[in-house]
Amino acid sequence: MVKARALIKRRKAVRNIRKITRTMELIATARFKRAMDRALEAETYTRKIAELVGDLARSVPGAVHPLLERRPAVQAGLLLVIASNRGLCGGYNANIIRAALGRIRENEARGIRNLLEISGKRAIAYFRFYGFVAERTYTQFEDKPRFQDVELIAERYLQAFLSGRVDRVDVAYMKFLSAVRQTPVVETLLPLVRAELSAPPSAPKASEEYEFAPAATTLLQELLPVSFKVQLFKCFLDAAVSEQIARRVAMKAATDNAEEMIRRITLQYNRARQAQITKEIAEVIGGAEALK
Repeated sequence: MVKARALIKRRKAVRNIRKITRTMELIATARFKRAMDRALEAETYTRKIAELVGDLARSVPGAVHPLLERRPAVQAGLLLVIASNRGLCGGYNANIIRAALGRIRENEARGIRNLLEISGKRAIAYFRFYGFVAERTYTQFEDKPRFQDVELIAERYLQAFLSGRVDRVDVAYMKFLSAVRQTPVVETLLPLVRAELSAPPSAPKASEEYEFAPAATTLLQELLPVSFKVQLFKCFLDAAVSEQIARRVAMKAATDNAEEMIRRITLQYNRARQAQITKEIAEVIGGAEALK
């Protein structure tokens, strides 16, 4: 049987681990609430921008814009992988990397050249270890991504797409659906999907006439790049809130496991201590009998 002293040390170590995981769980919970508020606000803004662009697209029948151009032969595809800088978040990074690898293999099978960009130290280390060459890497995005930083990336993607350097822009990230549901996805952001822009609104509206200043075509030219930038920013916000949810769940499970280990070690300690006391009593009785 394990000695009582060793069990005391082990229990103390597990208790220290429990304090750490419990603290990380509380931190992740606080960050999750802030990140979720930002994601929900961005969701509303993104939806309104899409509705506005849709109204403009319906006002300009046959609207043509380079960002709406779906090229028949895709030669090069740019894939942005959004992962985390830190671990201890369960299968969060692994699921995103798995989705990204699926798109990379799909492009290779179709003869499409892959241009890879990675955000997050965990994904950077993984792809570097397996020999993937990344065009650019980012480590500045934490749980509070800034629109100014994302806008710089979006501008470069727009220039690459408009110049013909890439024919498609995909983003692999963890999509936030609700506090209890997140899913790894690979979404195509460029070219913009014409069906989504020209789809009729969910609720019928009364017949209205608008006067546009400047013209609806000019407004559409301005709003399409803005719509792409907002969509890309929403991807980063979804990734931020999903990471905190995954970390909170992982730390909650670690804390529960630590408590169960403490319970078992305490039970073992009690048994070991009882056996030791029983042995000492037996030795005392044996010594007393020997003196008779």
